[in-house]
Amino acid sequence: MKRIYPLLFVFLWSTGFIGARFGLPHAEPLSFLLVRYLCVIVLMTTLAVLGGAPWPKELRQWGHIAVSGVLIHAIYLGGVFISIKHGLPSGIAALVVGMQPLLTAFGAGWLLGERVVVRQWFGLVLGFVGVTLVIGGKFGFQAELGPMLIPALAALVGITVGTLYQKRFCSGFDLRTGSVIQFIPSAIVTACAIALFTDFQIDWTPEFIFALGWLVVVLSIGAISLLNVLIHSGSAVNVASLFYLVPLSTALIAWMLFSETLPLVSLIGMALAVGGVYLTTFSRPTPAALANQNK
Repeated sequence: MKRIYPLLFVFLWSTGFIGARFGLPHAEPLSFLLVRYLCVIVLMTTLAVLGGAPWPKELRQWGHIAVSGVLIHAIYLGGVFISIKHGLPSGIAALVVGMQPLLTAFGAGWLLGERVVVRQWFGLVLGFVGVTLVIGGKFGFQAELGPMLIPALAALVGITVGTLYQKRFCSGFDLRTGSVIQFIPSAIVTACAIALFTDFQIDWTPEFIFALGWLVVVLSIGAISLLNVLIHSGSAVNVASLFYLVPLSTALIAWMLFSETLPLVSLIGMALAVGGVYLTTFSRPTPAALANQNK
């Protein structure tokens, strides 16, 4: 059963872009996220109380979980939603965030002591080249994207640092209580950003309500719970490499739902990216690498 978790995570995470496509025309990005966080807090608190879920015993652990939540939710999601709302094509945003595995591979050795073998490095580079071809073939590359890239770059930093931080400092927390601890500070940070930089604006249309419900249940509860499980059970590099598949999965879902097609160069890039993820995530390190890891 656990073998399907990575693929299920990729599929669920990919639908976030579809949910954003439905909801963002009817809401200011941070307002959308704030309501989403509040809904998740209510649902997960209810599940935690009814299920008797354990809460962290040490204040330090509360702090670590809260910091990881702000990085993974407030900064990552905030950056992605703002960049898309202000005109950055979702495919380009996905490409920027798609650089996460390479940054994670650099950080994993320094912060976590994880050894990245040559085959994994090759897979990471191959995956990035594949994602570049997919998005480039679909959207092209525009020099005028400039300022719109800043929120997406902030999202890239947030998800990369957040994944490494959670792997290093937040092992073994309960998914129900941990989600509450992660989303409360994310909601506070987002509310402060709304007060300082924008206004709370939501048009409660059926499309927005559907998108909100989907992102709360499927993304913030389903996909985030799977992400936490994968972070706890696998290496940071292996988990990060799964994000290479997100823009590819999103393109396939958009093709099925909206009849969007991919040019040949994008199909070639998709094959390269899948191969890169396989090399990075499912390859076994050599005996020499295992010996070095155990030293």
